[in-house]
Amino acid sequence: MDSHVIGSTDEPLLNKTIGDMLNETAARYPDNEFVVFAEDGIRLTYEEFLHDVEAFAAGFLAIGLEPGDRVGVWAPNRIEWVLTQFATAKAGLIQVNINPAYRLHELEYALNKVGCKALVLADRFKTSDYETMLQELAPELATSPHGKLMSDRLPHLRAAITMGEEAPAGFFQFADIVELAEEEHYERLYEIERTLKPEDDINIQFTSGTTGNPKGATLSHYNILNNAYFVGRALGLADQDRMCVPVPLYHCFGMVMSVLACAAVGATLVFPAEAFEPKNVLEAVEAERCTALQGVPTMFIAELNEPDFAAYDLSSLRTGIMAGSPCPVEVMKRVIGDMHMNECTIAYGMTETSPVSFQTARDDSLERMTATVGRVHPHTEVKVIDEDGQVVPRGTQGELCTKGYLVMRGYWDDAERTNEAIDTDGWMHTGDLGVIDTEGYCKITGRVKDMVIRGGENIYPREVEEFLYTHADIQDVQVFGIPDEKYGEELCAWVKLKGESDLKEDDIKTFCKDQIAHYKVPRHIRFVDDYPMTVTGKIQKFKMREAMMAELNLAEIETA
Repeated sequence: MDSHVIGSTDEPLLNKTIGDMLNETAARYPDNEFVVFAEDGIRLTYEEFLHDVEAFAAGFLAIGLEPGDRVGVWAPNRIEWVLTQFATAKAGLIQVNINPAYRLHELEYALNKVGCKALVLADRFKTSDYETMLQELAPELATSPHGKLMSDRLPHLRAAITMGEEAPAGFFQFADIVELAEEEHYERLYEIERTLKPEDDINIQFTSGTTGNPKGATLSHYNILNNAYFVGRALGLADQDRMCVPVPLYHCFGMVMSVLACAAVGATLVFPAEAFEPKNVLEAVEAERCTALQGVPTMFIAELNEPDFAAYDLSSLRTGIMAGSPCPVEVMKRVIGDMHMNECTIAYGMTETSPVSFQTARDDSLERMTATVGRVHPHTEVKVIDEDGQVVPRGTQGELCTKGYLVMRGYWDDAERTNEAIDTDGWMHTGDLGVIDTEGYCKITGRVKDMVIRGGENIYPREVEEFLYTHADIQDVQVFGIPDEKYGEELCAWVKLKGESDLKEDDIKTFCKDQIAHYKVPRHIRFVDDYPMTVTGKIQKFKMREAMMAELNLAEIETA
């Protein structure tokens, strides 16, 4: 038997747009709560939410946006994020998810790469002052009429829409967008909706590349709506369920596996806070009687280790998804026992596959949930190949390749990298190493390249290296991951300095601080004169990893 698996086709794929789906769910469950933002006291039923979404969609048209235009969303988990997600879908706009941790360098790249015409942004969050950062990139905002920005550094951007209570010069205020919509804009909206197709591009999500800058994975209604639907089916999700969502919206986990999965069946979304805090999650689960909880292993670990964990009533919980990195056995035992999530599932995938391709079943054994990522999803085809592209026998390691409705449309404006990832037969080469056993369960065993997964965030060392190369005193740099109890992996950099430079570790961290996301800043930095290499001159990162583990007295983390 070879390592080629095909998911069930018993249930047909959905052939509708996200707007169609929301209309249908709101008609079926108008009074069900759709979104609850616990921190802000916001509650909207499906009927109320649909009304607001249509008003914002018409408002987006009123400020000059047209179907196919890209709209960036740069914010933590807020109601405006979810409204924008559906409003853009209804108006035929393409939503661009921008990581809230992005700094100037990354924001400028993302906006320009996909040609964002509008940016919906939070005013500020934690140490990020989003409005000030945008003003730094586009000082012309201060003297621009609303929606008519002409900026040197952001040539495509026309409109900045802040979620703040007061809009700086040149910014629209998000809440005011609905007021701009006239009858003609609603008529235009309904006309656009009738012309939209499930295959239309709807979303661009940036995913780091093994070489250079992030790539914009482009996804359609068909991609993400069907994936969300089958994720929900695996959870047994129904209209009475209430899902607690502490994972970020900008990521597939929040936007697809949570928001769209609930919207497809009339379930309720509960957002405990703008960003993850274990205490807020426990409070929200108890107060809102949540039946499902999402998270990466580090989140569940933090929740279980909250000092007064035992004081919370979590008995309403039934199911949920743990994804992002392998789950340690002892953690899963406590999630099932102490958090009552006896139907918890493990999911695996990647942004480019909408994202889920494998998921455990609710009744799988503890061993299956901790040692594997489950079996292949419906309407999904996966094979494991060797270096020559041949399918390997069951039980043999190779690279996972995925095919089917879930494979992205491509990387935005990057045919070369799209063709590297998706071959001529439509197979997405994941770069992940895996083994499929005789019963079809998949175990992820490593990565073809050297990607690091820190707390559920994918970090490609090459991207960090290329940024560090821009420092005038750095001659060469190698970035790699080492084991970490809290985050699964942490980033380490070995740096060669130029000439007589006396650069210090803190200098490099300061250089990174406002330019790249905090999780990409190397935690450990060492200055070296050379790197371990093969006789042919290939740098051996595994030897650097071993050396750092020995220096820091670290061991590999057991996951099964």
